[in-house]
Amino acid sequence: MSGGAMSAANSVPPQPLPQEVPMEATAGKSAPKKRGRGRPPKAKQAKQEKITDTMKVEKKPKRKIDRFKGTPESELLLRTLPDHLSPNLDIVIIGINPGLMAAYVGHHYPGPGNHLWKCLYMSRLIDRPMTAMDDFKLINNGIGFTNVVERTTPGSKDLSRKEMMEGAKILVGKLQKYQPRIAAFNGKSIYDAFSSVFFGKKLKKDFMFGQQPDLVPGTTTRIFVMPSSSARCAQFPRAQDKVQFCLRLKRLRNELKGIQEDRDIEEINLSC
Repeated sequence: MSGGAMSAANSVPPQPLPQEVPMEATAGKSAPKKRGRGRPPKAKQAKQEKITDTMKVEKKPKRKIDRFKGTPESELLLRTLPDHLSPNLDIVIIGINPGLMAAYVGHHYPGPGNHLWKCLYMSRLIDRPMTAMDDFKLINNGIGFTNVVERTTPGSKDLSRKEMMEGAKILVGKLQKYQPRIAAFNGKSIYDAFSSVFFGKKLKKDFMFGQQPDLVPGTTTRIFVMPSSSARCAQFPRAQDKVQFCLRLKRLRNELKGIQEDRDIEEINLSC
């Protein structure tokens, strides 16, 4: 290498070193924040809410079960149930009024959750299992059916107190005509209306189910009050809770007819 070239290379001025920044100068400063996933902008959030609202609107309604095979409720409300009565029956079972299902099938106590038919058989008031479709056949077993109010409603709560009390007067006329041994009220509220009209007293909170001290006015008919056979009866929700009252009803019937109780009858399965 020539001396001239070396001299030119050595003639490059030295670069100044970077100055060290004192720590005191950076003490108050923080590192720049990274942009993270915070709340979405208002426009985006509003869009999400709009999508959610649309999804709610588009939710399919629950499918309605057609219990009455297309028969409109308005038609069922015009139907009534026939009484099954004849002179000198052992027992007349008294309901409050027909419900929609009873009006639809034309028979007493047809609901799948109703315990009446099961309790009648468990207590051996009837000698074989039967259903609502057999209600008219129970005349042969000495058992009849009627209601306090003839009008069909979706539920018993749709009846007024006045309607119940007027129905009680019609009921007593039927009982005076047919003279059964026992009038069995299927539910405390039914007997409460009857008692208010004819005995001038409402039932007390400590009311006891079973045989009552009074007779049906103008008859020798005993009064027996059972819990409602409906599965919605909160006090006695199961069939095995209610069968004891059918057993007591059977015992009263046998006493009135002079039938000796058979002590060797088969044990009743209360768990069914």
